[in-house]
Amino acid sequence: MGKFILVVDHTATLRHIAGYTLKKGGYEVVEAEDGITGLAALKNNKIDLIISDLDMPNMDGLEMVKNIKTDRKLKDIPIFMLTTNASAEAAHKGKSLGVTAWIVKPFVPDKLLEAVNKLLKNKK
Repeated sequence: MGKFILVVDHTATLRHIAGYTLKKGGYEVVEAEDGITGLAALKNNKIDLIISDLDMPNMDGLEMVKNIKTDRKLKDIPIFMLTTNASAEAAHKGKSLGVTAWIVKPFVPDKLLEAVNKLLKNKK
């Protein structure tokens, strides 16, 4: 059975592009449109990695990260932020909350897959 990646973004097109790229790389993909549905997806699936947008309605990416990192069952799941926000301040805040990587949109699909492969190939 393959590894599962949760893609959380309010834009269906981005979820589709990221999902297509990850599926092409052999991963199973679960999608959610905001932090609230992302947290629900985490409770219903065994997720190995989360790729999330920062700015989303209902619950943004950093609020979702805070919720994940305070849950002992979820806190060790690596999180990539995939966002248009390129500010060093936002990236620093994300890293301080436990974000593993900060990727600025637009992204290169092969580079995203390369980063995911690098992280998940080393994770048992």
